[in-house]
Amino acid sequence: MENQWETLQAWKDHMAKELDTVISFWTDYSHDQEYGGSFSCLSRNGKLYDELKYLLPLGKQVGMYCRLYRTVERFRRAELLGAAKPGGEFLIRFARVEPPAKKCAFSVTKDGTPVKVQRTLFSESYYTLAMNERWRVTEETRYQNEAVEMLDRIVYWVRVDSSELSWTRFSRTHKAEDLAVPTMLLHLVDQLQEEDEEMSKKYAELEDWGVQRILKHLQEWKAVLDNISEDGQGLPGAFGREQNPGQAIEAGRYLLQDAQREGDTQLRDQVIDKFLLLPFHSGWDAEHGGFYSFRDVDNWVPHRVEWSARLWWPHCEVMVAFLMGYSETGDPALLKIFIQVSEYSFRQFRDLVYREWYGYLIEDGRVGLSIKGGLYKGCYYNPQCMAMCEQILGALLQRTEDSK
Repeated sequence: MENQWETLQAWKDHMAKELDTVISFWTDYSHDQEYGGSFSCLSRNGKLYDELKYLLPLGKQVGMYCRLYRTVERFRRAELLGAAKPGGEFLIRFARVEPPAKKCAFSVTKDGTPVKVQRTLFSESYYTLAMNERWRVTEETRYQNEAVEMLDRIVYWVRVDSSELSWTRFSRTHKAEDLAVPTMLLHLVDQLQEEDEEMSKKYAELEDWGVQRILKHLQEWKAVLDNISEDGQGLPGAFGREQNPGQAIEAGRYLLQDAQREGDTQLRDQVIDKFLLLPFHSGWDAEHGGFYSFRDVDNWVPHRVEWSARLWWPHCEVMVAFLMGYSETGDPALLKIFIQVSEYSFRQFRDLVYREWYGYLIEDGRVGLSIKGGLYKGCYYNPQCMAMCEQILGALLQRTEDSK
């Protein structure tokens, strides 16, 4: 028991220290003092290599600053909240391509002119997250109105009419559902429902829908597929056989949170078995360590050229999910996996010289790209992981003390 307490305490200290280090990198280098918001394309040492602003990492960073400010005592600093404010205002003014339409840009110039639009819903999703977090720290209803209106539009695109996203559908083809879509919707529901009875009632049906859609990606109880048909069936070819272990475990984390909230132990056990352990064992490289980005359910070589790359964000999601699973069940096997993945991640991704984590490693764990941020990587997955792990580990330590 004493050794376990020491292990939990050590990892809590690691997570807290690394969270502080990561945030300091972004506060030092990313802020645009001229136009507001932040840049995400930062080199290894924090130099800016692209002046475009990418809306996914920008929305994530605004939301993360606000969340840390309100949930982690040592981040309750005026300068952090002050940095989030111009980011939120920049999003309101420039994220949408043709207001009042809700479609957001993927990238804009530093002064807010749209450059590229993607046929996805992820810029809009992180806009929603940022607006809800801004409302939570300011209590200004305009932010919450923005969040609710955007989420309602996202739901319309996904469940009613996707034409505004340009998701072309021909009469003889099936519409494929990417696991990331219901996972993102469940994430947004979880965000808006937090300690908010009105939003919990408003989005209760959507929460159920998200859970059931994610569960449909578990095919024949042997694999979580990344893509299925709209009616929940498998798809032909390599595309239909594709597994994304990190995405499956991220989905599992949101399912686990739902099971925890609802007190559903049957769902909890199913999620741990099929959405955590199953993709972990299919995705972990026993020879080199780390997670494959993609796998083929029939063990063919995956069709994506980046299939063997190690990306930062799946490792972050695995750490949170398995620690959460251990907290819920006390199963030491889940704690062992958390430690295994944490040790690999802290050893391989962390830059001890210039701070922050590399995002992209090659198969043997060497750095593939030395950048610290880009079109997708920003101030989000790392601090989210470390803050959540620090909180869960703190609760576990307190539980241990209370049981003495």
